[in-house]
Amino acid sequence: MTLKSFDIVIVGAGPAGGHCARILAQSGHKVLLAEQNDNFNKNDFSSAATPLETLSKFNLPESVIGSFWHKLTIETSKVSQSWESPESLGVVLNFAKFRAFLASEAERFGGEVLLGYRYTRHSQAKGETTVEFKQLSSGQIIKVSTKVLVDATGFARAVMYEKENDKPDFLSGTGIEYLIEVEPEVYNKYRGDLIFFLGDKWMPKGYSWIFPMEPNRLKVGAGRIFLDPKTVRHLSPLKKYIDLLIDEYLKSTNYKIIDKHGSTLKYSPGLKDIYCKDNNIIAIGDSVSTVNFLGGEGIRHGMDGAEIAGKYIQRYLEGKISDFRDYETEMHRKFDKKWNISERLAVRKYIDDVNDELTDKMISYLKYMKTEDVMEILFYYKFEKISRGLGGYLQRKIKEFINKFHL
Repeated sequence: MTLKSFDIVIVGAGPAGGHCARILAQSGHKVLLAEQNDNFNKNDFSSAATPLETLSKFNLPESVIGSFWHKLTIETSKVSQSWESPESLGVVLNFAKFRAFLASEAERFGGEVLLGYRYTRHSQAKGETTVEFKQLSSGQIIKVSTKVLVDATGFARAVMYEKENDKPDFLSGTGIEYLIEVEPEVYNKYRGDLIFFLGDKWMPKGYSWIFPMEPNRLKVGAGRIFLDPKTVRHLSPLKKYIDLLIDEYLKSTNYKIIDKHGSTLKYSPGLKDIYCKDNNIIAIGDSVSTVNFLGGEGIRHGMDGAEIAGKYIQRYLEGKISDFRDYETEMHRKFDKKWNISERLAVRKYIDDVNDELTDKMISYLKYMKTEDVMEILFYYKFEKISRGLGGYLQRKIKEFINKFHL
């Protein structure tokens, strides 16, 4: 039996997979994008806050925007600090519409999209790869052949690892998020404000958040990081901390839950993922830990990585390279330095921080900084800018010392 053949088969239609399909289809390649969910509302699990430049950089339309934001707030167990701008600083994407848009773009450029098909296995023969999918609604098995196979399955890493036991140890995280409809007066108070909650009061071993969405809707979520799954058994359920935000912070008494969703994060310490194998199989997005482990932001970085992958896939199909080792090298060059620092800070903050000492010290530094500098640190990981906040911090400490001793 002759199998339907493609230049590229991409497994997983998240930001990285969808964007990679879009790029390669636009370049004239025969692309198949396969997604196990039968519609994009079923895995709407990203909080999806991103800087404004994401729209222009990746050519995204306003139709995928949930809301704009111009203010950043960090709430800790003890203090509250905000930075704002007269202009929009970023957006919160409607994740379902965003992913559907990327898939529709791939189709517009001639690619094919399969929804409701789960990847089951692949095999190699005569220079091509046969990929098998199972349609979840009917159980039907289909097979296709491809020149390049792309693992965009996120934390599952389903293509790169045949068995769960083959996977190395990961730093793990888990989170849940509610989309709620609130009273107009509650929404208007927090519209345009990206709010992060740190510290033992709001979310031990992690952080929680409130992000604005379409009118009268807010995303309220909580996530935690853990080194050992056994430690989670001794912590309260994440739902407790979401309820705390709604009841104590928002003080919404008549809210309606529109949707609940959640996901898992598995990050490879030191970025030691398998980036490629068998010469023609390549991994992108969260399958190679492009999510930043400190802040949990992954959309921009997954799409950045997809563009790098797309470049090498095209070279491979043109016969200019015979494997993807150079892709792995470029990915490490792009991500290693900042991601390794972020990883160490995440472990210190979410695992080792006792009595919120690190959290309080961080806010003491950041409170004296300009909004643009805080954006550079939180979204572009320019941690060297933190030293700029030391001046104001030291000035305050000196002033406290002078007042204490009446100098």
